[in-house]
Amino acid sequence: MRRAGILLPIFSLPSPYGIGTMGGAARDFIEFLAAAGQSAWQILPVGPTSFGDSPYQSFSSFAGNPYFIDLDDLAEEGLLLREEYAGLNWGGTPDRIDYGTLYKTRFGVLRIACRRLLADPPADYHTFINENIEWLEDYTLFMALKDRFGGLAWHRWPDPLRLRQPAAMAEARAELAEDISFWQGVQYLFFRQWNSLKGLANEKGISVIGDLPIYVSPDSADIWANPEQFWLDENLTPVEVAGCPPDGFTEDGQLWGNPLFHWERMKEDGYRWWIRRIDFQFRLYDVLRIDHFRGFDEFYAVPYGHTTARYGRWRPGPGKDFFRVVNEALGPRNIIAEDLGFLTESVKDLLASTGYPGMKLLQFATDLDGGYAPHQYPRNCVVYPGTHDNDTILGWLDSLPDHDRNFVTRYFRLNEAEGLHWGVIRSAWASVADLAIIPAQDLLGLGSESRINIPSTTGCNWLWRLLPGQLTEGLARSIREDMALYRRLPFVK
Repeated sequence: MRRAGILLPIFSLPSPYGIGTMGGAARDFIEFLAAAGQSAWQILPVGPTSFGDSPYQSFSSFAGNPYFIDLDDLAEEGLLLREEYAGLNWGGTPDRIDYGTLYKTRFGVLRIACRRLLADPPADYHTFINENIEWLEDYTLFMALKDRFGGLAWHRWPDPLRLRQPAAMAEARAELAEDISFWQGVQYLFFRQWNSLKGLANEKGISVIGDLPIYVSPDSADIWANPEQFWLDENLTPVEVAGCPPDGFTEDGQLWGNPLFHWERMKEDGYRWWIRRIDFQFRLYDVLRIDHFRGFDEFYAVPYGHTTARYGRWRPGPGKDFFRVVNEALGPRNIIAEDLGFLTESVKDLLASTGYPGMKLLQFATDLDGGYAPHQYPRNCVVYPGTHDNDTILGWLDSLPDHDRNFVTRYFRLNEAEGLHWGVIRSAWASVADLAIIPAQDLLGLGSESRINIPSTTGCNWLWRLLPGQLTEGLARSIREDMALYRRLPFVK
């Protein structure tokens, strides 16, 4: 079935409290999706973000982001009084997130709500704790310890806790019991709101597409609690870290800094940690995009301590064996492979063996030999104008040299009178790709000021937000008409 959807991170939703949440604005967006004839909502990872605020660097592969808990919904339940949060400082501009202010304000309010929650826990509270204990126990202690040590990364904690010595762990659990309970309450509130929101989306015929980073943050409960799964030395220091090699855009390459997986050891235990991770993601999402799919075929490893990625090397990944074991354990799942960039024949063979749809970006269509122009697509793919890592359509067009812009204008039949972005968007909808996803900024015809992320930069990313009223009923009607024209309405083949 031909389908279409919109890419919009939760943090980009409107809200008077500093960041988008899972509350009223999210429910309104689901109504917009339904009115516009969409059947998919793609979001970015929803884990708690660490330093730098990137959703791809999270404190946990399993936990939910406390920032996304809606305060008005908590007030409706009696867990907050409006005066306890409405008059606080949530940042100066409604179209940008002020993470520093958010960090100082949000957790105090959540502590008030959790005190009330834990004074008389709902009937399903302890069920939630028991069903999630495998990750929740380590995560909540991890966060309580981070609070105790002023936010220090776990590898800078005292050795007894860094190395998880049993006596030190037991003592910390006893001393930090109140903080641990708070972090448990936060996760309960997150998942209760999340399940309600996802249930509404599914009732409207809308699938939620999540995003799984291949690597985990160096400062995460994942590595602290499971060091044997990662390529660390006897002192729990990474041996090599993840990155990308130098290319025509970055002469030093990209140094991501994430610890690498110990794939041989993972294979020995049947990829247990990965299977648990993927299985959990499908409790959150209907469809899962796996970031950096190439890393399962081969991955770029940079010696720990280097300041650039110049001197890394490619190492073999787990390949087909990994996906065979995962499929045997979990059964067929709806997975999208992020297969962008330079692909070797072995990566193409791996993708073909899984049957997963890959991704096509219209902003790469200027290279007619690259397979990104719509006339070259297979049906089994997902097409985007660009992802969260790309400029908006209008920003991209402004950046093109004249010869590329002339080509794009002719190829996509761009019309300045209606807005240049519409020609690119309609090319995605008209393509044979089974699924077409359009970023919300592009549907609104916004420029580079609305870009979500510029890779390899810090301090200017993950900030953009919709303003109330930008997604109008008229826009929804117009999109729905095109969905009918291009046979992408739900249930219309």
